[in-house]
Amino acid sequence: MRCFRKRSAIPVLGVLIFCLLFMNLYIEDEYVVEEDKRLKESSTHQFNPDQYVHTIRDFSNFSSSINVTYRILAGIPVSRKRFLTIGLSSVKRKKGNYLLETIKSVFEQSSYEELKEIAVVVHLAEFDLSWCESIVQDISRKFSHHIIAGRLAIIHTPVQFYPVLEGLKRNYNDPDARVKFRSKQNVDYAYLLNFCANLSDYYLMLEDDVRCSKNFLTAIKKVINSRKGSNWVTLEFSKLGFIGKLYNSYDLPRLAHFLLMFYQEMPCDWLLIHFRSLLAQKEAIRFKPSLFQHMGYYSSYKGAENKLKDDDFEEDSFDIPDNPSSILSTNMNVFENYDVHKAYSSTEEYFWAKAPSSGDFYHIVFEKPTKISKIKVCTGTEDRQNDILHHGILEVGERLVGSKRNKKCTTYLRLGDFKDGNFETNNIDRNVLFNIDCIRILVTKNQNEWLIIKSISVWTIDSNQ
Repeated sequence: MRCFRKRSAIPVLGVLIFCLLFMNLYIEDEYVVEEDKRLKESSTHQFNPDQYVHTIRDFSNFSSSINVTYRILAGIPVSRKRFLTIGLSSVKRKKGNYLLETIKSVFEQSSYEELKEIAVVVHLAEFDLSWCESIVQDISRKFSHHIIAGRLAIIHTPVQFYPVLEGLKRNYNDPDARVKFRSKQNVDYAYLLNFCANLSDYYLMLEDDVRCSKNFLTAIKKVINSRKGSNWVTLEFSKLGFIGKLYNSYDLPRLAHFLLMFYQEMPCDWLLIHFRSLLAQKEAIRFKPSLFQHMGYYSSYKGAENKLKDDDFEEDSFDIPDNPSSILSTNMNVFENYDVHKAYSSTEEYFWAKAPSSGDFYHIVFEKPTKISKIKVCTGTEDRQNDILHHGILEVGERLVGSKRNKKCTTYLRLGDFKDGNFETNNIDRNVLFNIDCIRILVTKNQNEWLIIKSISVWTIDSNQ
């Protein structure tokens, strides 16, 4: 029996409760909360949003910024809008400090052209001001040219803008110290997101103990371009915690409010899952190889050991396919929701069809004729190693005919056969004299096994220059 649906880690009841809470944020009532009332209610163990909305003026407008005053410790807010803002939040650790190494990795792994498109904002979310001053001096000495260039800023949120952090609800039976740590962390990130909302088109969330892959920005841009026309809330470039989570900047105010509203409910990475689910992205969209690696040995919580590593991380991930925008189609019998779009990306998802017959096809039609240097197709998975394309060829075509949603090429050129379920060929532009309009995977013999197309990767000439 084939049973393949992933079981959600979030109970259905919990999701429904959060949906109701989230919908409640749009009620047009006016809330006025006095400071003494907030202090009296801070010890309650019931969910009560009134106790921590003292920084929110308009409860019904989730697109507005949070009313908080920041201290700019170094640098200035960027004068022009960049493509990507990278946000780092850091606190004093009992053991180890990786912040400077993380900043160094961001800059060293970026080319001169990439540096023009990024801004880095460091939020020193520590109430020990002497520690903050010391860190600012260290960063300023080592990265002065980036500060002067306007691509690095350091901010701090004064303690008076923080909600109550004592006597919070002990969800999951966590000890008080753990509840306080993770609740404050939610607020730290909320204020960082709030500050970064208008600095760039996209926002990347990192931790302060991360190593970056080379030219990670170029890889991210390729992924964004490949998903034009599709709706997404979060794109993930690491499988660990909240490392490498990418957002559209227009979603940052809502996410900041969301973290602040539910700051004492659960850890930040869990709240991020709820947020994207409530905005209708039900499944994670994660890309391989991972572009960011956790490098810290000691956690920021009590200096505990944290040896988590992302085994999908690659130091040099520049050779990521750019998969130009396309219309995808097939005549195979698709299993459940494993549709054609899930193969044409670097995500963990895949296309899955019931046993194909000779003549069945998977068809890719590009929006415009394209020069291609390399194509790679992988079928089957580790769990389903026999669900590969046992007999098939890959063709490229030109001269499109047909309606907008049902186009096909009139001429095809065979590039080669699938071997052990895989296909890969290079230097296509040297052997194919025409600009390519479409790619066709063609089944050449009936097979009893089902077919998984795990990934289809296309490199264009522009992506390799």
